[in-house]
Order: sequence, then structure tokens, then C-alpha cells
Amino acid sequence: MRVKICGITNYEDAKWAIDCGADALGFVFYDKSPRYISPSDARAIIDRLPPFVEKVGLFVNETPEYISHTARVSHITLSQIHFDVDDEFLSKIDTPVLPVVRAMKSEDISKFSDRYRLIDAYCQSYGGSGKRLNLEWFTDRDNSDIIIAGGLEADNLFELKDYGFYGVDVSSGVERSKGLKDPQKVRRFIENAKSL
Repeated sequence: MRVKICGITNYEDAKWAIDCGADALGFVFYDKSPRYISPSDARAIIDRLPPFVEKVGLFVNETPEYISHTARVSHITLSQIHFDVDDEFLSKIDTPVLPVVRAMKSEDISKFSDRYRLIDAYCQSYGGSGKRLNLEWFTDRDNSDIIIAGGLEADNLFELKDYGFYGVDVSSGVERSKGLKDPQKVRRFIENAKSL
């Protein structure tokens, strides 16, 4: 199971997550988020990180040109598109992309079914709400190209065991306060996810 720790705002949290086995780190480039980080501050962290870790930028309501420019400035390796777009929009972004489906009903999880995607629970705000998805939506289907998010924490990861997800994405579930990670929560989350 691949693990992304999202909402990174400082080097110490980033390095700890990697040391604990995180496969990817998320940087929120949405200025209305309490986990917002500027592209230049993200770059200062990213440029100190070891290789073979995915550096993901989260974008909300931005143009392909802005996303591509920010990716170059920040040195992210993947752009997570956290708003409603289509394949044409995604094709205009210079980096690899990960579309996010904010699911309200079971049919929503089939959107972008021809590519890897992140499925999160729908809420009015963007990212880190802690709202959970209905796991019954994922029964009796191939979930190997789905990264699941929303309301995950170390103690409920076991519920995902039989669904075959590609990965998990967590932000608020490993925090001690918004934008600051709790080292023990991060460690336990990654350990539990990797044991699935």
C-alpha cells in the first residue's frame, strides 16, 4: 500500500514522514487552506529531500498554465488537481497529473476510470476535512488504480484491507494542529498502511 502524507508545511515533518516510509508528500498550493505553503517555501523543503519520493502539489481552481509554472518553481513531481476538470484540461499541464474525484455517490468513483485517481469524500471546502467515504461503493470492483482519502487515521485503516486500493492519502488524520504533523500519528499511520 502506497502512502501519501499531505499538508506538509515544514522540513521536519517532511523528513520524518519519509523516514517512516511515506512514498509521497503533499504540498497545498491553495491559499484558503490552513495548510497552504508558497511554491518557494515548498521548493526549499523539496530541494533537501532524498530521491525516490513523489513530491505532489495540490491545486484548486487554477489554470493549466499556472499549475505548470508553479510545478517548475516548486520542483514538485506530480500535480494533484482537486477541482472539477476534464481530460482536455489535464492534458495541458506539463507535469504528470493526479485528478481528484470528490465523490457524492457511488457512480462518481468511475470518473477518470482510465487513469490513476484519488477519491475523496465530497465537502464544501477543499482538503483535510476528515469526512469519510462509504466503503460499500468500492465492493466487488477493481480498485487497484484508486488512492483513497477522507477521514483516514491509523486506527481505521484495517477497514481498507480487502478492497485492494493502490494507496492512501492522509492530512488531518496525522496532525496535532492544522499544518503540523504529530510524529507518532504519522509513524503509526504509515506502519499500519504498509501492513495491509
